[in-house]
Amino acid sequence: MKTHRSAVALIPPLEVWPTIQGIRRRYDRQFRRWMPHVTLLYPFRPFEEFEEAAERLSKALLGVEPFELELATFHHFEHNTRTFTLWLAPQPAEPLVDLQARLVREFPDCNEVNLHSTGFLPHLSVGQARTREELEVRLALLQTRFRPIRFVATEIALIHRGPGHRDRFEVESLIPFQV
Repeated sequence: MKTHRSAVALIPPLEVWPTIQGIRRRYDRQFRRWMPHVTLLYPFRPFEEFEEAAERLSKALLGVEPFELELATFHHFEHNTRTFTLWLAPQPAEPLVDLQARLVREFPDCNEVNLHSTGFLPHLSVGQARTREELEVRLALLQTRFRPIRFVATEIALIHRGPGHRDRFEVESLIPFQV
């Protein structure tokens, strides 16, 4: 059984949050619900199954080495003519695609992020726009003022939230890569 109250995500280290959160605070209506993250599996298992899930995720991470990522370029998803999501593209994408594929092999029923027309596309959401004009202004402003962020990915996080529509996702456990 899966729930939208839990996920597996790659969360950037806290030291790079200030820049990301500054953007999200201004443009992201989900700022309070989600921490900065790249979704790997969502929806995921209920909180009550996290202990077993963490063991299975640890096994899936055997042989995964830490890798460097850079957030430098903004992109967008167009949901319809009136809603857009702004996001940063983690580069290179391949280590995240490989990581996510490992996790899906362990939890094949939690593959919803693969079902989009693009398949799994690693991204870190930073906001929304309601019109194409608003989107273009925000993207241009963000791209001209943004300085690339680099960090090393060393772990994934099991996160969950309570049942309320305003409840925030919290990290339940961090699962390190297993070299």
